[in-house]
Amino acid sequence: MHQADALAWLRENPLPPGHAALTSLPDSSELRRLPFAAWRTWFTDAAAQTLRSTPACSAAVFFQTDTKRDGLWVDKAQLVAEGARGAGGHLLWHKIVCRAPAGRATGGRPGYAHLLCWSRELRDAVDRATPDVLPELGAMTWPRAIGLAAARFAVGWLRDHAGATAIVDPFCGVGTVLAVANAMGLGAIGVEVSPGRAQRARELRS
Repeated sequence: MHQADALAWLRENPLPPGHAALTSLPDSSELRRLPFAAWRTWFTDAAAQTLRSTPACSAAVFFQTDTKRDGLWVDKAQLVAEGARGAGGHLLWHKIVCRAPAGRATGGRPGYAHLLCWSRELRDAVDRATPDVLPELGAMTWPRAIGLAAARFAVGWLRDHAGATAIVDPFCGVGTVLAVANAMGLGAIGVEVSPGRAQRARELRS
């Protein structure tokens, strides 16, 4: 567990073989110091750096929930794609994770989240297809966390199909991904700029 700026840490610590990334990039509401246009640039750069720091034969999975701004949707899947393609990546799969039952109207946040898997060299074989819609997010350890069911799915896929023996979350928050990876028998490395969240991540894993 590292209390540090994620992008600086990734530039200085490219991930070794056997490592894969699973993360959720911060929303503009979490980076209020940046004007919205600057946040969009930061977000795409963060997606690019995350993939660029991941071994070419491994993968990076992004869990992102769209938000509404001035009555318009902010499509985070598109922003991830802009960054990941800029880093030489291609999309292996795009899952929809249900945050609310189908047919239920929601407000400022949609009833779904994106789960996006990008790689520079890995290919996803047709004979090992996985569901395109995950029916539930699972319990959340804090309001901005990836749900436990979605985390287990992503960690399991990275272990079984990308050969990951360790999962890295460069924006780990309170450490949900790290705890899930450890519970599933994998190593885990987290990076979090907030001292308070970094401490909670250490406690969640213990």
